[in-house]
Amino acid sequence: MENHDTTARRSAVRTLVINGMAVALVCVTAMLVHIRIPIAGTGGMIQLGGLPLFIFALLYGRKTGAIAGAFGLALFDLLSGWMLWAPFSLVIGGLMGYIVGLAAENNPENRIAPYALSMLAAAGITIAGYYVAEGILYGNWIAPVGSVPVNFFQVALPAAASLPIGKRLKRMIA
Repeated sequence: MENHDTTARRSAVRTLVINGMAVALVCVTAMLVHIRIPIAGTGGMIQLGGLPLFIFALLYGRKTGAIAGAFGLALFDLLSGWMLWAPFSLVIGGLMGYIVGLAAENNPENRIAPYALSMLAAAGITIAGYYVAEGILYGNWIAPVGSVPVNFFQVALPAAASLPIGKRLKRMIA
C-alpha cells in the first residue's frame, strides 16, 4: 500500500512530464509548420503551434494550457529568429491556453460549444495582443491592421483541427 507522499510525488512528476511534453510539442509544431506571409509594412507568419496548445488545454486544463502556450510559443520565437516577439508570445500564448483550458475544466459534458467559444476568445486575444505588440515594436498603430487576418487564421486553423481531436481524446482518457 502506497503512502500519501509517494502518491503526491507521482502526481507531481506526471504533471511535470505532461507540461514539459506540452511545451515541447507546441514549440516543435510551430517550428515545423510555419508559413511566412508577406504583408505590407510588418510581415507576418502563420504557425500551427496552436494545435497541440489547444489539445493539451482541452485535455489537462488551464494550468497546462497556460504553460504550453506561454513557454511553447515564446521558445519558438527565441529559437526561430523572432526574439523580439518572445515576451509578447509568452503573455498571449499563456492567455490563450488559460482561456481554452478554463473552458475545458468547466465543461464536464464535453460539449463542443464551450470549446468553440473559448477558441474564439483565444482568437480575440491573439488579434488584440499581436496588434498591440506590433504597435509597440514598430511605433505605428495603422500598419498592424494588415496583420489581423493572418493572426485570425493563426488561431482558426489549429482551432478547427483541435476541436474534434481534443474532444475525442478527452472522451478516451476520461
